[in-house]
Amino acid sequence: MSSGAIGPRIPLHDGTSIPQLGLGVYKVPAAQTVDLVDGALRLGYRHVDTAALYRNEREVGEGLRRSGLPRDEVLVTSKVWNDAHGLDETRRAFDDTMRELGLDVLDLYLIHWPAPRQNRFVDAWRAMIALRDEGRVRSIGVSNFEPHHVQRLIDETGVVPVVNQVELHPHLPQRAVRAFDAEHGIVTESWSPLARGRMLEPGSRDASVLAAIAQKHGRTPAQIVLRWHVQQGLVVIPKSTSLARVEENAALFDFALDADDLAAIDELETGERTGKHPDDLD
Repeated sequence: MSSGAIGPRIPLHDGTSIPQLGLGVYKVPAAQTVDLVDGALRLGYRHVDTAALYRNEREVGEGLRRSGLPRDEVLVTSKVWNDAHGLDETRRAFDDTMRELGLDVLDLYLIHWPAPRQNRFVDAWRAMIALRDEGRVRSIGVSNFEPHHVQRLIDETGVVPVVNQVELHPHLPQRAVRAFDAEHGIVTESWSPLARGRMLEPGSRDASVLAAIAQKHGRTPAQIVLRWHVQQGLVVIPKSTSLARVEENAALFDFALDADDLAAIDELETGERTGKHPDDLD
């Protein structure tokens, strides 16, 4: 196992930075999370992404402590869920998250979804700005925000998120979101980078295209898709409950896709989502 950090860090506009490769723990059972996080950190991961919704924040914190790594070497992200939008509610949710994680300061806190029909995400953002200004969280951002949602935050508070974490994969490359984010200095981060495995299903056109590129580079199809994310300058947080797969997912930084590879992968775009559209989730 590698003891060094894997991959580069990407600068954020608030002066901090984020490791380009992270470990996602969505739907990782709490009973497996401690060992998985500890193992990933020993492999060289330095970025773990959790959320209140995932119900494994406590185990993420325990895995971090078990690894023995200095606290400032690992970026931990968590997120406020839709039922806790609001000035007071978001602060209480943050307190709960910090108790679960067992940390003094959080590295990155995100609004998980805009839940626009509630019309409370701007108040959640104001609470997060205050938490940042108090030194309780280093950086603040959003998840699953469309450009019009982010623009409203900027217009009403003057504070630009550092990160926008969205569903993003070759089926759904999120060109408009990425262009808006880039224009505003926001780093785009990919969740469901493999389309929840749909791109790798045997017999599919995707699998055939990816298998050919994988054979060319001596890699797996999953590594090819993850490398596609890396070469777009995206932060990527693949998840797995298998430590062997977590290790495989990290082998992205010693090869490169060429123009033909990228063009072939771009042809896989369908616009299909594996999750909901941000305007449709309350």
